[in-house]
Amino acid sequence: MALLYLAPAALLLVGMMGYPLYQLVQISLYEYGQAQASGGAPLEFLGAGNYLALLGDAHFWTILLQTCVFAAICVLGSLVTGIGLAVLATKVSPLPRIMLFLAAIGAWATPAVAGSTVWLFLFDQDFGLINEALTGIGISGAEGMSWTYDKYLAFGLVAAEVIWCSFPFVLVTTYAGLIGIPGEVVEAAALDGASTWRTTRSVLLPMLRPVLVIATIQSIIWDFKVFTQVYVMTNGGGVAGQNMVLNVYAYQEAFAASNYGLGSAIGVVMTALLLLITLLYLRAQRGNGVLS
Repeated sequence: MALLYLAPAALLLVGMMGYPLYQLVQISLYEYGQAQASGGAPLEFLGAGNYLALLGDAHFWTILLQTCVFAAICVLGSLVTGIGLAVLATKVSPLPRIMLFLAAIGAWATPAVAGSTVWLFLFDQDFGLINEALTGIGISGAEGMSWTYDKYLAFGLVAAEVIWCSFPFVLVTTYAGLIGIPGEVVEAAALDGASTWRTTRSVLLPMLRPVLVIATIQSIIWDFKVFTQVYVMTNGGGVAGQNMVLNVYAYQEAFAASNYGLGSAIGVVMTALLLLITLLYLRAQRGNGVLS
């Protein structure tokens, strides 16, 4: 019976995602460049050729590692910030809570291009408010400092912007889970002599785990395939491509280099990795008894 209720959504997803994924896989199996796209040259079937070229490229593995580390930092930052603010929201009075949620929803609703541009302006080398403030409090070297020239500073700046626009989802989801926990459960734990930490670890977290699973999976998917923030804030991948992530790499190969076959192969690899990470995470949670 449950499958019947899910059938309309499943059909919609297949219709919207099935054909594009099919086309992505199909293009990745061919030598497909500008000449083939314009009809000036015939398609040449390569089979796994694009994938073998990709896997044999050391540059790809460097970018893959950068993407995984960058996504992990963004996911962890979003979860810590969102969960911390959700707990804070349950402790404060209604007016500060409303202001907190309005600010968070404003960050969430800001388009990625607009948000990235505002962050770039704040951290501008010559006119940015952050450099002015750091210089004003006497931090040496802050005047005229470029936040996007150094590889790790640039990644940190982009990660901060991604966390800023991602934590509201975790905040709202976790807050909904927290207020759904009966107060009697917490009171019973307190009467049994449980400390705040023990109550959090043994009572609240187990009850919140299904909600946190959803928030974590969504954050992994969003942060692993980040494109706009990296592309806008590092001007297409940073100095000499030092801030490249997989999505930007796929764009550069497909559209800047007109190598649509290789770009599609990168997209297929990204999709497969996301599915693998999600399945492994769900399996781990099922093994812990979180999912039945």
